[in-house]
Amino acid sequence: VFLGNGPSGICLSYLLSGNIPYFKRDSLHPHPILQRKLEEAPDVSILDQDLEYLSEGLEGRSHSPVALLFDTLQRPDTDFGGTAESVLTWWHETNRAIPHLVLGRNAPGGAWHSIEGSMVTLSRGEWMGLPDLLFKDWLKQKRRGLRNNRATAEDIAQYYQHYVMKKGLQKNFRCGTVVISVRKVRAESISNHAQKDLQENSDSLSNFHEKSMEVFQVDGFFRTVKGDKEPFSIYAENVVLATGTYDSPTWLGVKGENLSYVHHQLSALEEAVKNNNIGIMSDPVLIVGAGLTAADAILFAHHCNIPVIHVFRRRVTDPGLIFNQLPKMMYPEYHKVHQMMKEQSAACGGPYECYVSLPEHHVLSFSKDKKCICQDKNGYQKVYKISMALVLTGSNPNLSFLPNNGIDLAMDSDQPVNPKRNPIDVDPFTYECTQEKGLYALGPLAGDNFVRFVQGGALAVASSLLKKANKNPP
Repeated sequence: VFLGNGPSGICLSYLLSGNIPYFKRDSLHPHPILQRKLEEAPDVSILDQDLEYLSEGLEGRSHSPVALLFDTLQRPDTDFGGTAESVLTWWHETNRAIPHLVLGRNAPGGAWHSIEGSMVTLSRGEWMGLPDLLFKDWLKQKRRGLRNNRATAEDIAQYYQHYVMKKGLQKNFRCGTVVISVRKVRAESISNHAQKDLQENSDSLSNFHEKSMEVFQVDGFFRTVKGDKEPFSIYAENVVLATGTYDSPTWLGVKGENLSYVHHQLSALEEAVKNNNIGIMSDPVLIVGAGLTAADAILFAHHCNIPVIHVFRRRVTDPGLIFNQLPKMMYPEYHKVHQMMKEQSAACGGPYECYVSLPEHHVLSFSKDKKCICQDKNGYQKVYKISMALVLTGSNPNLSFLPNNGIDLAMDSDQPVNPKRNPIDVDPFTYECTQEKGLYALGPLAGDNFVRFVQGGALAVASSLLKKANKNPP
């Protein structure tokens, strides 16, 4: 059972449906050592090879060796602007399929359906694609090209839905499901009917009754077309957590943050503009945060001529700031925001109207009369009259369905799971949780935050599950 039907879940479903990647004969990978390794066993699928050996020595924009491996096999020289073809060929081997269910709240594509449709992705369009169906080829069918090599969120959401249909995966997907709890139970404690189901769907349960084996019980409910909730319980040997991180926005934890004019999602600004609640003559919108969502909010407000006060804790030159890591040519709009942040601080004024930057500041409180108190690094405080506030400082995964909110699974088991600071602790070559065998974590939960890199995790999980199920060729 997989929890989450975003790109991680879709990619894993493709691999477990008997779609097996092999090295394409006569293809040439630009990495000579990897090429030599791939030529050593061309008849053995990538899933059945030693992923640690293949990925050794690879470097790139991810900390995960398997993510780098799968990425470079599909897009060999993409980081250098090249367009070399994938060195993989895909074979459909039905005898190697593993029965599975993909549970998700929305349509396939996960959180991509919750993002404002016209938003342009950070990643280049071709990096959003899934195995064996190029995103740009799909876009061509829509008679559209990529704007500046980038795609809109709506395109991505539609592509993921199309991918599931095109690859015949829809039978594995259950949309409109909400999972309430995942816990381990002893196999003998579940009903005979459920035991029979488990045995039929499993190859490794032949000694099911001999050992006091443990399985996962997944409880939740389906939302029916009428809006009713139908409860379900599913038993599975393995559970894959692929729920992403879009669930609960981070709060600052300051006084007045729960007032009605303080929001934690960009959509609130779009809604306010659409309903004419704010406009050119309004008091400024306060935007808190220095990531890409905050930048998107600034661009949107700028486009609508709405005045903005921008508060963030870091220095503008901080190398950890995402803007200092993006190539200017590829991301002109984010470069523009960074320029505004640098040139338009409240201290010195600058060329941009309707925008004031407050670097190295933080919010102290919000009051009922729409006033916000901000403090700088020297302790100096100032009051601003605003029309609304958007706190866009990231989001956290919702793992309330796991015992102790999944904290015991994290790298630091004293802190909540956080994709950037405290991901779930997984084996780098199987993505199985080190603290709970049979439980796997993919995507942002395991620290992989870009679509192009979540797919390596799916490769690792598929390889591990095939070995467990003994569906490996001799």
